[in-house]
Amino acid sequence: MNKLVETILDHRSIRSFEDKLLSKEQIETMVLCAQAASTSSYIQAYTIIGVTDPEKKAALAEIAGPQTYVEKNGHLFIFCADLQRLQRAAEMENADVTEALESTEKFLVASIDAALAAQNAAIAAESMGLGICYIGGLRNNLPEVSKLLGIPKRVIPLFGLVAGYPTNPSAKKPRLPLENIYHENEYQSDPEVFNEQLEQFNRTIRSYYLKRSNGLRKDNWTCQMTAMLGKKSRLYMKDYVESQGLNKR
Repeated sequence: MNKLVETILDHRSIRSFEDKLLSKEQIETMVLCAQAASTSSYIQAYTIIGVTDPEKKAALAEIAGPQTYVEKNGHLFIFCADLQRLQRAAEMENADVTEALESTEKFLVASIDAALAAQNAAIAAESMGLGICYIGGLRNNLPEVSKLLGIPKRVIPLFGLVAGYPTNPSAKKPRLPLENIYHENEYQSDPEVFNEQLEQFNRTIRSYYLKRSNGLRKDNWTCQMTAMLGKKSRLYMKDYVESQGLNKR
């Protein structure tokens, strides 16, 4: 197993960082690695915003949770799905591409492009000995995030990515059984097999939580997911995305 694969498999989210900023070289390396990710039809439909202003970081940390590590880290990146650049490109060519830009397909392409770029940046950071954590909590209030960051139409801030020097590395969290994730030739949906795999994972994750909490936490994955899905969360999202001129067709 090579060192890169070891780095990927050793991933864990880091939520506590040294009071030390990333260097310009580290930031640029992460962005260049993000840009090296695959992109649909060379579309490159994403933008990355680095947030260094302390007041903006504090405001974003409050929106996200509050989550203190959104404010206190080596650097905060915001990954955006961006179709505004393509609209500009079309205008330069005196073309109207509104129908394409407002399609669900292009919204998916932009979101996937941004996710692929972000994961490249994350792996680059971890390969340099840094820790990272994705910040989906920004979607708690995207209108306010957009206002803070000056986000134009046809752009959606999807999530944040914090990077820095870890101070309290968390334990590596178990993942679902490979057989539950990877199917060959067709979707394997035998209820008995599928449920047994989930029960197996429940036992694994329950053991993980018991050990991590010194016996105080005893829940499992299926009950954790069911509780999460039972909460009404970010139900404004469809209206907000459409108001930005995306996913309308």
